[in-house]
Amino acid sequence: MAEAETNTIINDKDDQEIVPKIITFLSSLLQRVAESNDHCRLFQSQKISVFHGLTRPTISIKSYLERIFKYANCSPSCFVVAYVYLDRFVQMQPSLPINSYNVHRLLLTSVLVSAKFMDDMYYNNAYYAKVGGISTVEMNLLEVDFLFGLGFHLNVAPTTFHTYCTFLQREMCMQIQYPLQQLLPQPSFNIGRPLKIHCCFKEDESSHHHQLAV
Repeated sequence: MAEAETNTIINDKDDQEIVPKIITFLSSLLQRVAESNDHCRLFQSQKISVFHGLTRPTISIKSYLERIFKYANCSPSCFVVAYVYLDRFVQMQPSLPINSYNVHRLLLTSVLVSAKFMDDMYYNNAYYAKVGGISTVEMNLLEVDFLFGLGFHLNVAPTTFHTYCTFLQREMCMQIQYPLQQLLPQPSFNIGRPLKIHCCFKEDESSHHHQLAV
């Protein structure tokens, strides 16, 4: 059952575009997290990092993620692993919650790092910089900062991969069943909480030596 759900979220395509469901699921979740933290920053200060833009990007998270998918040509599984990396990053850097000012750069960097770790063939930083609309120098800086923020913890166990797939699928089901307002965290929530809104999975450290094979 778990394997079937994983294959569904990775391989199923939207009707209008040849885009895996993971793109829709992940962009929807990131949008809600960013909006929630945007509200929280009105009441609590948040640390500024190299991932922050001076202004909020005009392109939506969904359109940006679709652009990355279209031009990066990385495997759909890379986006699940990128999600794992984002969650690890915010857990290890609680003063840097995802918001509308940093989500695009964090997303681009997480996919870049994921593609390098997961795929045998991938584009270089200069190419990703063009896709993301930033300079190569900035792309290099973001990658280094992201890796150090992760503590270079890049291995993803198969069980962890399946767990995150299942969570994304459940997130989309809940969004369909309940109004959006009921899903958003209240302002009293910790702005530095993990990426996942409803729960935080504790990965089995003993299984990290098993590199995920796609």
